[in-house]
Amino acid sequence: MKPIRILAASVLAVAACSHAQPPPSASVQPAVEATPPPAPPAPILPAESAPAPRTVEIVATSVYFAFDSSELSPETRATLQTLFDQARQRPDQDLRIEGNCDERGTREYNLALGQRRSDAAKNYLVGLGLDASRITAISNGKERPRALGDDEAAWSQNRRDDLMPATGAVSQISH
Repeated sequence: MKPIRILAASVLAVAACSHAQPPPSASVQPAVEATPPPAPPAPILPAESAPAPRTVEIVATSVYFAFDSSELSPETRATLQTLFDQARQRPDQDLRIEGNCDERGTREYNLALGQRRSDAAKNYLVGLGLDASRITAISNGKERPRALGDDEAAWSQNRRDDLMPATGAVSQISH
């Protein structure tokens, strides 16, 4: 009978141990906090339409030269700088430069001088950083005078480069 007593004593000891333990305290139990509901989303307001970006236009202009010269004056360089600034903001737009001369000189001489004038303006713009492939430089020679007359007032108006967007026509230049 001894083995039964030992077994019974062991069972009683295990049962007593399981009942003798105190219940876990409230501080040991994980606290279950009520989470507040998420904040409602902000109301969706109609989007304000952003103003359309201003498109810089390349403004057609003219620059003038001294008699029998293709040298760029300081005033001409300032005008070309402005044109460069406009063209830089319009990479989609090409330029056209038309060299012109007064009526003095032969047709051939004036065609060559008009080309030197348009090339001088083109080279200056390229030197500023404009891609040469965007610029067409041509000569009209003495064939497209702006002013008629046989005096210095008329001749000074005809010694020029007309600079414009490539899509513009010479007749569209405002003077």
